[in-house]
Amino acid sequence: MPSSAYSRSEHLRSLWPWLPLWTAVALIAIFSHGPMPLYSTRTLAVAWEMYTHGHWLVPHINGQPYSEKVPLLFWMIHAGWFVFGVNDVWPRILEVIFGGTELVLLATMARRLFPNRPWVAKGAPWIALALGYAFLFGLQIMYEVLLSVWVLAALLCLTPKAHREEPRWWLFGLCVGAGLMTKGPVMFLHVAFPFLLGPLWSDWANQNRRQWYVRGVLGLLLGGAILLAWALPAGFAGGEAYRNRLFFTQTAGRVVDAFDHARPFWWYVPMIPALLFPFSGWPRAWAALIMLRRPLDPGIRFALCWLVPILLAFSLISGKQLYYPLPEFAGAALLVAGAVAVLRERHPTLGTTPWLGTWPLGIGGIAFAVLLFVLPNLVASDALHGEYVDSFSHYSRFFSVVFLLLGLLLLLRGRGEMRRLAVAGLIGVLALNTLFTLTMWQNFDLRPAAHLLQAADADGRAIGMIGTYEGQFHFEGRLTRPIEYLTQGESVDTFAREHPDGLIITRVEGNKLQPSDLRYPLLVQPFRSSWIVIWPARSLAELRAGRTPPEPTHPTRIVQVDDWRFRSMQ
Repeated sequence: MPSSAYSRSEHLRSLWPWLPLWTAVALIAIFSHGPMPLYSTRTLAVAWEMYTHGHWLVPHINGQPYSEKVPLLFWMIHAGWFVFGVNDVWPRILEVIFGGTELVLLATMARRLFPNRPWVAKGAPWIALALGYAFLFGLQIMYEVLLSVWVLAALLCLTPKAHREEPRWWLFGLCVGAGLMTKGPVMFLHVAFPFLLGPLWSDWANQNRRQWYVRGVLGLLLGGAILLAWALPAGFAGGEAYRNRLFFTQTAGRVVDAFDHARPFWWYVPMIPALLFPFSGWPRAWAALIMLRRPLDPGIRFALCWLVPILLAFSLISGKQLYYPLPEFAGAALLVAGAVAVLRERHPTLGTTPWLGTWPLGIGGIAFAVLLFVLPNLVASDALHGEYVDSFSHYSRFFSVVFLLLGLLLLLRGRGEMRRLAVAGLIGVLALNTLFTLTMWQNFDLRPAAHLLQAADADGRAIGMIGTYEGQFHFEGRLTRPIEYLTQGESVDTFAREHPDGLIITRVEGNKLQPSDLRYPLLVQPFRSSWIVIWPARSLAELRAGRTPPEPTHPTRIVQVDDWRFRSMQ
């Protein structure tokens, strides 16, 4: 067998069994329920409006240019729709493809950065695939998973191959450009520190500093040119307000004084254990990180040059969300895998002692199983109540068996400890997603409301909404016209006069439904911890004016009310 064919065969064998396992679990999880409001539904709404109205250059939402995002993900969704028709299956399959690609890129990066430690290339994808938050967020039709692909691809271009140490600068620039077309200028931040600190981890960069920085900057400029090739014509096509927001206020508003998601400087630090669970609960991982000493492997130095400054940078940025550093989860997996490999070699006793094994997580899994088993009793005796708790109690005993078995799995000793932890983490998060689907998805499923609005839109009836609208009905309802933004008071009266057959959507927080909310609307359905109420415009205007509306011809449709909400309505 030729060496190149043998190498490809080895690479394919190295993907077994983690890639098929992750793909199967991801497909089951992502198709267990519909697209999640508001993340996935907003992305689909933008893609739908671009597609149905031919806005191929400028993303639109609810009839207005959408400056929050750049269009690459939307274009990739459109490519599938041109072939398969408009559906929500293709965008979800895309997310699974992105996630699998990310794992493959991570394994390739680990192989290059740790050529003398093959275990790292085997262990890093196992660690990454089991990170619970990353897995659950990867089920959203969002930009960060695709962005993670381009970040890893760009950084992979900087790493040395066996027969070529110099980075692939043209490919680096193209990957940076693709990242910029996925999420905008934040792509520069994700790749900046491994590039700027290249001489600290790359021998080639250390020996050829001028070439490293000059060619690297040219690669970054190439990526910027790709973004500008879209942004300049889009800015003029979208109008002055869109252009100003796209080029100026959008990024600056998140960095300096966030108009959205403002958090304190230290906010990310206490979140790290939750973001890296279950491996944050593995004592051997902590011991490996604590025992790291110089000289450090190039891969360890690479991961530190990536993660430490990016954490500081994201902490300095005013706007913060847990998913903003999603591409760095792969870097964390790389660091943990590399540290454990070093621990095994330099401190074999610590690398094998059962006291640093997964037993704390095993005990935690068994305790969680016990809690799930007794949950119906706690609810029945009124010792514990709440919407999630009451709903989970209907199925919790079935899932207690799953977590009991996972806990016992983690109490096992011997070889394969890391893989057992990864499998337990992956199956555990799938079980939680399934429990959510069986019990709580009905409070997130907006199909009844969207289908009612679809019929109204098809009949040419105007639709308004009191409060902020984020596109949650547009794709599922295949709406072709904007939903009008309304405020309390005169705008409702004006809308009702101008559109007497129109509909108005309101959102009632908590358990504040009034008797009139169950008598005169067309539809009432739960949404998260609130209610979506769809009214005939004239009926709502009459009520707001203190008058009694005419009795509806049909009773109000009340959708999917669970036991906890039913009691709260009494």
